[in-house]
Amino acid sequence: MLTSGRSGLIAITVVYVVAIAIGVVVFSALPGLHVFWRLLVGDVAATLVVYAAGVVLRNTSVYDPYWSVAPIVVLTGLALTEGGVDAAGVLLLLAVWYWGVRLTLNWAHTFTSLAAQDWRYDKFKRQFPRAYQLVSLAGINLFPTAVVFGCLLPAVVLLQEGGWGVLTAVGFLVCLGATTLQLVADRQMHRFRAANAGSGRLIRTGVWRHSRHPNYLGEILMWWGVYLMMLPAAPRLWFLAVGPLVNTLMFVIVSIPLADRRNRAVREGFDEYVRETNGLLPFPLKARGARAARVDAVP
Repeated sequence: MLTSGRSGLIAITVVYVVAIAIGVVVFSALPGLHVFWRLLVGDVAATLVVYAAGVVLRNTSVYDPYWSVAPIVVLTGLALTEGGVDAAGVLLLLAVWYWGVRLTLNWAHTFTSLAAQDWRYDKFKRQFPRAYQLVSLAGINLFPTAVVFGCLLPAVVLLQEGGWGVLTAVGFLVCLGATTLQLVADRQMHRFRAANAGSGRLIRTGVWRHSRHPNYLGEILMWWGVYLMMLPAAPRLWFLAVGPLVNTLMFVIVSIPLADRRNRAVREGFDEYVRETNGLLPFPLKARGARAARVDAVP
């Protein structure tokens, strides 16, 4: 087993290089299909490679960086092969690269080795020991790929059709603000963990004072920003809002409740934290009283 952090990162990098190569080959082999379908089939093919690698390496977390790597690869590759982009497309690529690099570096920063995987996957493995590989394939690999693909469709349209309007600038600023929020939240959490390792305390300062899940909020806003950027180019495709909408519902209905249940079980004072701190949006502010000044961290 690859138990060191460096060897694990090298192994995952190799997996992603192979997955990208296969995705590109599949995409290129389907010239007669609409670009949406070509991208979808190539995306699924790459996901299956990553899933298979996770099975071989006995670690489902091999998929984790796919969320941030795939959009950069898909949109940059499309821009390079479709004959260039206009100013709106350039802004879109800047926003996606900023978001994707930030998220990927944060994943790498928190990665320890292939000897450990995300606690949620361990939970699913205990709950569904016989059906875990099916849960992994459908729920942990293919479902997030489908969600991200839905979020990418507005970006694909913008790259292909071009166009500029007020909402293009608004959406770009939303994307920048969303990623910056995540970057700030990351830095605050990393500093807090370094100073309070093993304490089990809750972070109650910075952006974490106003939202229990600022990173999820940034993730949601990022894809609504991409959708806003597309609207001036193709207002007739307003229904592509289904992508960021499903992404929003995934975090609100699945990710946030799951994280809160875990923290309630392992973090002392979490119920008080919930009463005093909003789950997602930082407003309206909840009453905190004198206790709000106390430090502490939700991972």
